[in-house]
Amino acid sequence: MKARIAATAQRLLNLYRQEHVIVGGWSAINPVFIDEATDDVIKELREMPTGKMLIRHIENLRSGKTPMDSIEPELIPYGGLMTQSSVTDTILSQKDISELQSVLNSFTPDPDGLNRIRGLNVVRRFGEEWANAIHDALDKHPDMQNQWAVVTKTYRAYQLWDTANQIINAPLDERARAEIQADMPEYETYLPMFGDAGNELLGRLRTFISSVKAEDNA
Repeated sequence: MKARIAATAQRLLNLYRQEHVIVGGWSAINPVFIDEATDDVIKELREMPTGKMLIRHIENLRSGKTPMDSIEPELIPYGGLMTQSSVTDTILSQKDISELQSVLNSFTPDPDGLNRIRGLNVVRRFGEEWANAIHDALDKHPDMQNQWAVVTKTYRAYQLWDTANQIINAPLDERARAEIQADMPEYETYLPMFGDAGNELLGRLRTFISSVKAEDNA
């Protein structure tokens, strides 16, 4: 039961953080928050990064302070950086575009290639959300956006590789299991990129998921 609660909390937090790419936006996911945020889930969210912000948002929805198609500005994840209205073609100057194009043309899908991308001033401007922010800002440059997709795929693959290894090498707790369960579709997509080592790691993660299901059934 505890594993299921942790998995639900992680899924709600993922929805909250990814609203900017979900069709229907807040109108689509706010009812999910209302329906699934039980007292136990709220308690779990309180211990998670940005969880307290989501709790405040849910409380606002339930009290009627916030309409079901909206969110209070101060509670928007990442300070609103990732909302569609804040990303326009004016964010990137012609100098930014030229700099990005040069590095994209020589990009290699490995740590060195990612380091060159992340070292660009225009990329560093967006902090931790650089991958999605640059993608959205390139909406008027579809060819570059396609090139950027290779960058984001490579970044996500290495990010998941590092996270999976950290989980495997640390004592397994309920929150770690919930995170694995919530992110399993991505692990299944990206870890095979690392060949036999990636497939082996994926198998170990699946074993953890099986143990979660066994506990829930018990």
